[in-house]
Amino acid sequence: MSRRLYTFFLYLLLPFIPLKLLWRGLRQPEYLRHWNERFAIYSPRRKTQPRIWLHCVSVGETRAAEPLVHELQRRYPQHRILITHATPTGRATSKQLFGDSVERAYLPYDVPGAVRRFLAHYRPQVGLLLETELWFNLIAACKRRRMPLLLVNARLSEKSAAGYARIAKLTQEGLNALAGIAAQTEADAQRLQGLGERRIKVFGNLKFDVRPPVKAAQQGKQLRQRFGTSRPVFLAASTRDGEEALILDAVAKLAVPGLLTVIVPRHPQRFDEVAALLEKRGLEFVRRSQLTSEETTVPDEATIVLGDSMGEMFAYYASCDVAFIGGSLLPFGGQNLIEGAIMGKPLLIGPHTFNFAESAAQAVAQGAALRVEDGAALAGDLQRLMEDAELRNQMGRAALQFSSSAGGATAKIADMLKAYLAT
Repeated sequence: MSRRLYTFFLYLLLPFIPLKLLWRGLRQPEYLRHWNERFAIYSPRRKTQPRIWLHCVSVGETRAAEPLVHELQRRYPQHRILITHATPTGRATSKQLFGDSVERAYLPYDVPGAVRRFLAHYRPQVGLLLETELWFNLIAACKRRRMPLLLVNARLSEKSAAGYARIAKLTQEGLNALAGIAAQTEADAQRLQGLGERRIKVFGNLKFDVRPPVKAAQQGKQLRQRFGTSRPVFLAASTRDGEEALILDAVAKLAVPGLLTVIVPRHPQRFDEVAALLEKRGLEFVRRSQLTSEETTVPDEATIVLGDSMGEMFAYYASCDVAFIGGSLLPFGGQNLIEGAIMGKPLLIGPHTFNFAESAAQAVAQGAALRVEDGAALAGDLQRLMEDAELRNQMGRAALQFSSSAGGATAKIADMLKAYLAT
């Protein structure tokens, strides 16, 4: 596929985008806001300080960027940080993490006119695409403007590599137009090289540099008090569509007196859907949003807490005894397990971890995580962990060691920008 043909297809889809936004807005009203940014329609801008631009698609990329944003603000105080997103949850996470210390906007759709207006409006000196976001008209426009654009914290699963290989000419053109690429692992670098790009450095994963908020441990302690300090707590973190039913089936098989299961869906628009599932099964549950004061605790008869809050994942981890990492029991590729490891918790992961293949394999190899093949295996290993405090402590220590052993990507990426930014 040529870039001209790619652009032609995008223009064909463009009239349907408002319908898509309206449809998504029915479940998540935030999609109805800031449409002008998605089409790069802006008010006139007064000249301001120079910008460093990071594109962080959604929540995971935004959280991963946190140490890098702080490091760039420290090294380049004369520059303004611009963060672009594709989802409202990513934008909300950026607001929570950085407040007004950064600018934020939606990245416009990848059609030439919108891309040109975006770059002309913000005029970034350098741009960073986090993980694997290849927008071919954007890349070409940056090259024409001689604005260096880098792909950092890059990861590429075998499935994604096969998809990009189907448009090999366009992919190679895009990769070659980038100013540089920093991959998370050697395997990611090899897959990128297989698509025709050789200038790839391996810097590790930014998520290993993320540190929990200062108050995370205290917030976790407060949560645990509301859950009940005498009750064992199992956390199902960042669950995806269909996994909650499997987790509930597994929990129903356990013989753990007083067990409280905390389920935190990955996407906030699914909170009500999961609540409906719990009601359908006749389970007594409490929403996290109902535990609004220190005096409010989970009733003894409730066996489930629905984690319907944003920005508390570290606190959820701090409050639990064992954590399962969602997105891995069904073939979604897995969610970030590093946050749980940083909090020193024994981890359970499913068979589908291709989005975090190397870190998942390392966590298992180092004794920080156990891999379960299905719901039945989840029930078996969870029962064993809940009965064996020494095993939990051993895995928790291994998790801390694992999470502290692979940092440094932040400094390497910040150093990479020296060639493009004046200090």
